[in-house]
Amino acid sequence: MVRGPIRRWKGYGKPQRAELYFRWSLYLMAWFMLPLNLLAIASSMRNTGATAATQVALVLPLASVLVTLRAYRTSLDHYLGRPSTHRRWLIVNTVLTVAGSWAVLLLGPSSDGVSSHPGPPFTAVVAATLVSATAGPAGVGLRLRWAFLAGAALPLALAPAMLLAGISPAVTTGWLVGAAIGTLILIGSCRSFAWVTAIVWELDAAREAQSRLAVAEERLRFSRDLHDVMGRNLTTIALKSELAVQLARRGRPEAAEQMAEVQKIAQDSQREVRDVIRGYRTADLHAEAIGARAVLRSADIACEIDLGENADRLPLAVQSVLGWVIREATTNVLRHSEAAHCLIRLRREDGRAVLELENDGVPEVPIPSQGAGTGLRGLRERLAAHDGELTVPTAVPGTFRVLAAVPLRTP
Repeated sequence: MVRGPIRRWKGYGKPQRAELYFRWSLYLMAWFMLPLNLLAIASSMRNTGATAATQVALVLPLASVLVTLRAYRTSLDHYLGRPSTHRRWLIVNTVLTVAGSWAVLLLGPSSDGVSSHPGPPFTAVVAATLVSATAGPAGVGLRLRWAFLAGAALPLALAPAMLLAGISPAVTTGWLVGAAIGTLILIGSCRSFAWVTAIVWELDAAREAQSRLAVAEERLRFSRDLHDVMGRNLTTIALKSELAVQLARRGRPEAAEQMAEVQKIAQDSQREVRDVIRGYRTADLHAEAIGARAVLRSADIACEIDLGENADRLPLAVQSVLGWVIREATTNVLRHSEAAHCLIRLRREDGRAVLELENDGVPEVPIPSQGAGTGLRGLRERLAAHDGELTVPTAVPGTFRVLAAVPLRTP
């Protein structure tokens, strides 16, 4: 099934959209030369003295536009750190553009009347603009200082052709100075587009890295707490077990007392491990809601929270499991959507606490309604332990809605 351009655009993420926008902004700079080149070729075709060789030569500027598009693409890929053959295309683009500019100047029609038959000033406009447009890919694919040097020197390649075409030295100097200034401005603009595109991808990578670091930090905290609880107790168990073995070999009655202490320490360790895990797995409803709003606002997502007046009176187990639902839903909003608004609402319905979460900005791609992802599956398991359920009802296009229902009397 072939998707239309609008569906493909909605399926892209923010970095992909930004790159597509800036990439086509660069392409339009090359397409801007197409009308001028077509006008120059049409003027030459109407010239009765134009030979077939002249007409073929004047097609070079048109070909240079197509090569410039390729040079823009490969240069931007190189700037973003992707494999490309940008140097080869920059060289081909430069040679073809200079040759096309010379063809426009030397083989184009020459007449003093600008309105009826374009003369040398018109060909100078076409040639100078063509050369200036060629420097755009160089501004993206080369180092900035080399790009500016090339942009300042490239118009000089037109000087001999303009003089041979009969353009006066004063006019030639003026056109070359204007072309050099335009070239430098174009290089700065193209470089800015490439720089912003790279910044967007870096911010997206930093966002992903921040999420991974948060998970790693939480794992480290859990392992540290577990080590602090179990390290000392396991060491004590090992020492007392060794002592009990020695006493038992000697037939001493104190061995039973040592093993009784080992049993007591093991039971205490089990209780402490449960406390650590309970503290790790417990989520406060209000704290999670406030944290979700802060995180979403930092991502420029408006978050509306309505927990009602009796949220504090809910059983602690219900508050904990609903807090986990808010935490996981917030993560899904940040990772899998481009939301601008999010809603978190809690209500009581038929002896159950129902938590509703809804966000917009969902791409037009199939969303599994049965929770194929590990996040929704994990929430279903947590809710099932409290006789609750998680449903993903059908929502309007572009939005995602999830309902978590937990009985107020949990088992």
